[in-house]
Amino acid sequence: MTESRHRAIRSFVLRVGRTSNGQRRAVDDLLPRFGIPWTESAIDMDATFGRQAAKVLEIGFGMGEGTAALAIANPHIDYLGIEVHTPGVGNLLKLAEAGELTNLRIITHDAVEVLQTMLKPSSLAGAHIFFPDPWPKARHHKRRLIQPPFVALLASRLAAGGYVHLATDWVEYADQMLGVLTAEPLLANTSDGFAPRPSTRPLTKFEERGLKLGHEVRDLVFRRL
Repeated sequence: MTESRHRAIRSFVLRVGRTSNGQRRAVDDLLPRFGIPWTESAIDMDATFGRQAAKVLEIGFGMGEGTAALAIANPHIDYLGIEVHTPGVGNLLKLAEAGELTNLRIITHDAVEVLQTMLKPSSLAGAHIFFPDPWPKARHHKRRLIQPPFVALLASRLAAGGYVHLATDWVEYADQMLGVLTAEPLLANTSDGFAPRPSTRPLTKFEERGLKLGHEVRDLVFRRL
């Protein structure tokens, strides 16, 4: 196995959590409809969605409320969500069925491997990574998703003029994100430092809880040169 296909360090762990009966049924019944199976070859996303449209990737969509809200608000855009945690996948599938969303697909696999093998260069109009795991302990920082090799890979999958939008409520991680994105030669910051919170980013229950606890949320929006 080549180095590009092998990841010794992952940015996530499959935490033990309760999956409701409804979420489990959604995975069993709806993932064949809304899901894209993992494959080691590049996919034709226009064929997958059945049309030509801008494609926006979301990595780690959590419980999926924000992803569903974006898909509902922007029917002209196709959204591809990546998540490995079953409760969140099941919840988004339920929302997709309830909203009759035809512009949403889900991959339940490691995001780095999806970017490496399934997504073609210059195929994305945008990418969202909202509130990734901050791995706060110093010895775990190597597990953080936002690292130079990952950002270089993600930037290569953006079309010219495409964007990457990150958000976090962990101040130290926000500073690291800003440094890593600023150092990537394919990307340019759209702001002088952190960006104002775009009105297009849905406010989720997770973020609302953090704001009530006094957490400061920082957004970063960079464009592909």
